[in-house]
Amino acid sequence: MHTHMTTTPFGRRPMSLGQIASQMTAKAMPETAVVNKWETFKNIREARDQLGATDRSLAILNALLSFHRETQLSAEGTLVVWPSNEQLSARANGMPATTLRRHLAVLVECGLIIRRDSPNGKRYARKGRGGHIEQAYGFDLAPIVARAEEFEYLAEAVQAEKRALKVAKERLTLLRRDTLKMIDTGIDESVPGNWGRVQQQYQDIIARLPRTAPRMLVEEICDELQDLHDEVRDILESFIKTQNPDGNESHSGRHIQNSNTESLPESEYGFREKNEAGGSAGENDNVKSLPKRDLPFGIVLDACPNLQEWAAGGEIRHWRDFLATAEVLRPMLGISPSAWLEAKQAMGERHAAITLAAMNQRSEKINNAGGYLRSLTEKAQAGKFSTWPMIMALLNAELNASKIANTTGAKPRSEDQSRQYAVSDALLKSLERPKR
Repeated sequence: MHTHMTTTPFGRRPMSLGQIASQMTAKAMPETAVVNKWETFKNIREARDQLGATDRSLAILNALLSFHRETQLSAEGTLVVWPSNEQLSARANGMPATTLRRHLAVLVECGLIIRRDSPNGKRYARKGRGGHIEQAYGFDLAPIVARAEEFEYLAEAVQAEKRALKVAKERLTLLRRDTLKMIDTGIDESVPGNWGRVQQQYQDIIARLPRTAPRMLVEEICDELQDLHDEVRDILESFIKTQNPDGNESHSGRHIQNSNTESLPESEYGFREKNEAGGSAGENDNVKSLPKRDLPFGIVLDACPNLQEWAAGGEIRHWRDFLATAEVLRPMLGISPSAWLEAKQAMGERHAAITLAAMNQRSEKINNAGGYLRSLTEKAQAGKFSTWPMIMALLNAELNASKIANTTGAKPRSEDQSRQYAVSDALLKSLERPKR
């Protein structure tokens, strides 16, 4: 006697292409396929969001699996179970009939089970001679066997995503702690810097973090916090180096301060004879100990506020504006195109522009800007020049001006009153040490 394997649902339930695809997958599974139903169910539960299943639908699937007597599901055996709604409801913790039907439909749509409805919609099995089941109508568990490898792969991917999210959250916690404590240290020790801007930047980054954030957003915020963390750390480390003349004798601020000599023609050789920049080659050997990271844009602007006077519109918003303003400033300082080109080739365009901005900030102490730039270019070519100490020296000069203003009651040199700094006793002692 021939039996027909039903492929469409009973009654008014519609047929979908997804249901046909599930049936095709089940039909194509190898005849030797065997899986442990509870291990596979564990993988399904882990990957339920990717499959579109719900917690209640998985409770029903768990109940359906319990109606299959064997722990191993085999393609060679019968994979159809036929419990009534009452039996299913009892094993699904008393789930109401309407809820039961709704979540059975979810399992079908997810491709986890296939409906094998009888002509009248009832679930039952017909047995032949010897008690062998000839035809069963109910729910076919074949997709669980056919898609077992897919479920295992999805479960591993979910676990990997959870681990990555955990690592990202740990990194976020550490970055938040380190950055905040370093900012507090900079403020407490009166390290030169625009700490108000740094604090606001930190708050802006953290404000983008929702209560429950996906991994991609957490990693994006971590990257931004890492940049801010590195910036703050560089400020603190560079400030420590500038307070230790023996450890960092390449203090470019001293070059600027000692360059108030007689005006010389912009001759490279004549300038080297006078050594307007000051400092021997030995004094610059410690440049390797300075930070390898580029100077943060905000720190450079804090150290060289006078550059904004030459900017188009009176505002410098990013490095592109900074470089364009340096090109405008160069002829104003009397620097020849050839000296400027050599500086950019030796230092790089950005560091050459930073050097020019620093020279402009202390222009009253430099009589021959072109010769001074050529001297720094030579040092850069020899790998004995860095813009880090130059910028930190300017920030220190602002700190000293604020200290004098606090002592005498006079106004600081800077007109920007928001850039005044408090000075700790320990910092004053370190600044008052004589330089060699």
